[in-house]
Amino acid sequence: MQTIDHWIGGRPVDGTSGAYGPVTDPATGEQTAWVAFASVAEVDAAVAAARAAATDWGTSSLARRTAFLFRYRELLDTHREEIARLITAEHGKVHADALGEVARGLEIVELACGIPQLLKGELSTQVSTRVDVAAIRQPLGVVAGIVPFNFPAMVPLWMFPLAIACGNTFVLKPSEKVPSAAYKLAELAAQAGLPDGVLNVVNGDRVAVDRILEHPDIAAVSFVGSTPVARHVHAAGTASGKRVQALGGAKNHMLVLPDADLDAAADAAVSAAYGSAGERCMAISAIVAVGATADPLIEKIVARAAKIEIGPGTSPTAEMGPLITKAHRDRVAEYVRAAPAQGADVVLDGTGFTVAGLEGGHWLGLSLLDRVSVTSDAYRDEIFGPVLSVLRVESYEEGVALINASPYGNGTAIFTRDGGAARRFQLEVQAGMVGVNVPIPVPVGYHSFGGWKDSIFGDHHIYGNDGVHFYTRGKVVTTRWPDPEDGGVDLGFPSHG
Repeated sequence: MQTIDHWIGGRPVDGTSGAYGPVTDPATGEQTAWVAFASVAEVDAAVAAARAAATDWGTSSLARRTAFLFRYRELLDTHREEIARLITAEHGKVHADALGEVARGLEIVELACGIPQLLKGELSTQVSTRVDVAAIRQPLGVVAGIVPFNFPAMVPLWMFPLAIACGNTFVLKPSEKVPSAAYKLAELAAQAGLPDGVLNVVNGDRVAVDRILEHPDIAAVSFVGSTPVARHVHAAGTASGKRVQALGGAKNHMLVLPDADLDAAADAAVSAAYGSAGERCMAISAIVAVGATADPLIEKIVARAAKIEIGPGTSPTAEMGPLITKAHRDRVAEYVRAAPAQGADVVLDGTGFTVAGLEGGHWLGLSLLDRVSVTSDAYRDEIFGPVLSVLRVESYEEGVALINASPYGNGTAIFTRDGGAARRFQLEVQAGMVGVNVPIPVPVGYHSFGGWKDSIFGDHHIYGNDGVHFYTRGKVVTTRWPDPEDGGVDLGFPSHG
């Protein structure tokens, strides 16, 4: 059986810890590979390789870095089908969805190709007599990324291309459930001419994560995952003196006003709730229906849900695939089973769904819960599966108050024809990303991605200008060249004049 090892110093490195984890095909439930789990020594080897490469790469010209990034972008484009197939094989999402993931990752590579513009400094001349002041940004050195299972290519591409463009070297720890896409990204980077040690990949579990968080030579850590782990990563990383951006979980609400186009809202709800089997941090998991909106909206959602084809990601007609593991499937199903006892109506129950001939797969059908209480488990927890909850409120104000009371603040959306209500919403709602008649408001690459409240820990969002600032630090240089007329001792505090 295939073994997926590490990528350190520009080449494959066999695991030596003796610890391995299984990689499975979610559509069949069958194991397809082993992935090596890195020991502390193997993480240290990756960091050492990154540190050895940091000085040369960090002082390399912008022209050299962008030349690599342009070549890398072309290779990723050429291999996008292959990368998408790797994602489908280990994550289970349908091929079209996997291709979309690669495309969104490419956006950040294209952003990084413009790094000379993004790294431009500032210069003020003659701030005092013959004195100039310049502000520049410089790389941090060795930085690391810890990424989740749900976007095996996109989230790494949100991190390391921009970090490398800024002059850093990188250690990537992918999810042990979906390691192949990240390994392929590293192989292609080497093929594009990236110097050895600039990008390293170590697979593993908490042993690898904790060593990254405590390693003294790692200056910064980027993380995407659940809120409890994000909180731990931020606390442990900052305690070790690192800069940390830790993006956590979500409970994304979609507020539907009575004047909304309900057909458009139903299309959006089904697409945003059930795409990628709900395993998206930007999935809509809670509809907040105002007034008499709920009943006709639910009717339209049910009609659309009945037409969704669930099957293996390799099927050209499948629109939704399986969940990542059997344990996760069972956990998600329990929220649906427990809903009636907590006051909800189960409109659609997908817990008994399976695919003929693939009964061992991690299947779960579309589920829809109505009259969900804010105190129920289905509302309070990030389910991360194809379960959509409907909450009923009487007014816009009550809906916004409900959304703002949530501890999560990743993304949210409003569906309405009222421009005034939409404007109020984007200013009043407490979330980092807001959609107006857009259910999944993921920003384009030249804006930054990130939430509020318990959906993020740290001061920087990911990619965009925030990403450049996260992976660099500022320096201000004050310059005065001697002049024959200068001279004398002055113990006074420097003044402008």
